[in-house]
Amino acid sequence: MKERIRQILEENLPLADIDSQFLFAELSSLDITTIMMMLSEEYNISLDSKDVTPKNFMNVDSITALVERKLKG
Repeated sequence: MKERIRQILEENLPLADIDSQFLFAELSSLDITTIMMMLSEEYNISLDSKDVTPKNFMNVDSITALVERKLKG
């Protein structure tokens, strides 16, 4: 799952440093919206504004953890 999320991020955020430990700081609101839409579609989960926190979007690991939590319900 982590590698697929990395691939989604790389495809949709070509200018962002995906390996950054502070990815959230590099993202615009449009970037975050794009990530949320792509992950929602890919994993059939519901993401909303309360999920958009620096903790959840800090790096690829934290985004993966967010998706895993959403999948578990």
